[in-house]
Amino acid sequence: MTDAPAQNDSAASAQSEATASAVQLRPLHWMDPLRWVARGVNDMVNAPGISSFYGVCFWILALALGWVFRAKPEYTMSIASGCLLVGPFLAMGLYDTSRRREAGLPPDLGQSITCWDTHMGSMGMLVLVLIVLELLWGRASLVVFAVFFHTGMPSTTGVVRAIFNPENWDFVLAYLSVGSVFATLVFSSMVVSIPMILDRDTDALTAGITSIRVVLQNPGVMLLWGIIISVLVGLSLWSWGAGLLVVGPVLGYASWHAYRAAIEPQSVAPACADEVAQADAPPNANAVDSTQRR
Repeated sequence: MTDAPAQNDSAASAQSEATASAVQLRPLHWMDPLRWVARGVNDMVNAPGISSFYGVCFWILALALGWVFRAKPEYTMSIASGCLLVGPFLAMGLYDTSRRREAGLPPDLGQSITCWDTHMGSMGMLVLVLIVLELLWGRASLVVFAVFFHTGMPSTTGVVRAIFNPENWDFVLAYLSVGSVFATLVFSSMVVSIPMILDRDTDALTAGITSIRVVLQNPGVMLLWGIIISVLVGLSLWSWGAGLLVVGPVLGYASWHAYRAAIEPQSVAPACADEVAQADAPPNANAVDSTQRR
């Protein structure tokens, strides 16, 4: 009796792995990330209002991160991981906007804000995984500080001096190594998982496994994509993060196109199919059907 839940969990996990393995992946090419960015710019130009809304949200996250760095630098990595947690869910609205444009539907801010509400189960599980990674990342970051700064946590000025001091190369190496490991885990499990949940309403495990498969099958291209994201975000953080007003939406849209390029598409996105049919139907279609039934 007590083994039944464990057996059910094992069966569900095995089913998710089988489902993820059945998802067909596409080979990616070195120029693809630049194409994704170009398409992201095109989406932003064609949905300026929605892009501005989400750009402001990303900017607020950047301002919060900057305040924490100045006030409590030892928690910067933890808050950064929190931004990585919140950012993709903000980007989900951008994914929905790109998806609607692909389906020939007009962008809708209200729809983009609530697009996650029909995927609560999968999104909740993904949130749990990301929270665990965030907590582990933050704890590991604090441990690195504690090991190298025995007299207590340094101030913001102390952190900057420590980073640029050649004598602290071991601290910098350890700090970057820990951050790289967790950033790789987050990136690998997230790069196409949320767009896939939105597009196919799949479970979190299937989406996560598929995302990791994409990274493992195209390590060079996905590394380049990660570098492009890091460079653009890093540059946008200058001038008080105001660059995120543009970079944030562009990368959100581009991430949707990365998902579409990496995975063989379904015929029509399930959530958009009914709306496409309604948009293509003539205005008097309902009246004609009613007449025919009579």
